Amino acid sequence: MNTSRGPRLEFAVGAFLVLALASVLVLAVASTNGKFGFARDSYELTARFTNLGQLRPNAPVKVGGVTIGSVSKIDLDPVKFDTIVTLAIDSRFNEIPIDTSAQILTGGLLGESYVGLQPGGDLEVFKPGEELVYTQPAVDLMQMVGKYMFSGTGEDGADAGGTPAPDAPADDTPPPTESTP
Repeated sequence: MNTSRGPRLEFAVGAFLVLALASVLVLAVASTNGKFGFARDSYELTARFTNLGQLRPNAPVKVGGVTIGSVSKIDLDPVKFDTIVTLAIDSRFNEIPIDTSAQILTGGLLGESYVGLQPGGDLEVFKPGEELVYTQPAVDLMQMVGKYMFSGTGEDGADAGGTPAPDAPADDTPPPTESTP
């Protein structure tokens, strides 16, 4: 019986397991942005939105595509019924102008939702706990498609019932004629 294959096979299986564990570790680091539950030094800002779309806690907060923080908490204001989103911003980014606007965006057509910040030009900066005043809610794609499909007007200016819109020319008007001198 040939026993020389045994150690080689065991080495190959061991190497395969080490590579599999290493790839799982890389995936774990990539999916948590390197945080692994360790709290980074950050400060909180809040923002009010009327529509969150698919925004969830731990969603990234980005400026120009660069992640500068995450959504730490989502609450409902019981008086105004606005959604209050608490943003945990990395303390390295402590010079955010006070006229910065926040918008809920989506990465691609079916991608994850995130909070995008558009910095302003004011020299005054946010202090921890302050609220972003300029916000734009998430765009509901299905609602937009529904409004377009059932808006009632087509290219010819007629609504869905076939009657011309008030500003559309009637079909029975004669074409303009040229007058000859």
